[in-house]
Amino acid sequence: MAGPNKALVDAYLDELRGVRRLSANTVESYHRDLKGLLRFAARRRIVTLTRSDLEVFVRQLMATGLSPRSVARAVACLRGFFRFLVGDGHLRENPAHEIRAPRAWPSLPKFLSCDQVEQLLDEPDPSTAIGLRDRALLELLYATGMRVSELVSVKPLDLNLKGGYLTCMGKGSKERLVPIGRSAVKWIRQYQRTSRPILAKSNSPWLFVNARGGPLSRVGFWKILKKYGKQAGLPYQLSPHVVRHSFATHLLERGADLRSIQTLLGHADLSTTQIYTHILEARLKAAYDKFHPRS
Repeated sequence: MAGPNKALVDAYLDELRGVRRLSANTVESYHRDLKGLLRFAARRRIVTLTRSDLEVFVRQLMATGLSPRSVARAVACLRGFFRFLVGDGHLRENPAHEIRAPRAWPSLPKFLSCDQVEQLLDEPDPSTAIGLRDRALLELLYATGMRVSELVSVKPLDLNLKGGYLTCMGKGSKERLVPIGRSAVKWIRQYQRTSRPILAKSNSPWLFVNARGGPLSRVGFWKILKKYGKQAGLPYQLSPHVVRHSFATHLLERGADLRSIQTLLGHADLSTTQIYTHILEARLKAAYDKFHPRS
């Protein structure tokens, strides 16, 4: 069905360019949205798609982690495209007429898959003092979901590696206990035993230090993270918040409750943590649509 479907899409794009004279950027955005529709309808004629089909398509877009704004644009594109098909005589009714954009919940920054996290963690070279420090840094960030300001403020005295937790001072000077996984404990121990004595000044109170032995800054860690993200070939520039959101999303996907995630992240209000449920809901609906025999 690629040929007939693509011809309809091309005709609509020509309409946008020649008749409605939309900007090149807008037309390109609509083109990307319609290419997604072509993939979705690869084995069907677009003119046979129903409202239910299009709702499934929109839920799949949401499940990919697209921002509500991007999904809303795609929905507007669908409505315009099928309105064009009706006007051009290809359809009697517009199946996208009552399709609505998702409610505008706060957009969730992109997050990494588990495989992408593994790629990132494997980038530092632990045979060097700096590389071992960086591996311990990344492991601790993903293990705890701490804010970057909290991460660079950790002191050796804050750690209880035997117990598998650390004491973290969060926003509003609120103290919380944060569990540390076995992998992070292993790398922190190696860093403390071999790298930190080389890098840190003798009186440094901080766990993680820069190459000159002074405290590692927030900006310094951002640069470290972006460097390894680029080396790992990840599809966008990384920020500490991307790893923080990955931590929370992966916990939720594996059955952790929102209250526990709220405590781990140091959110004062549960409503802040509820942002993660939107991604999970969209993924569950997309999985249902794909695999349930009567969906």
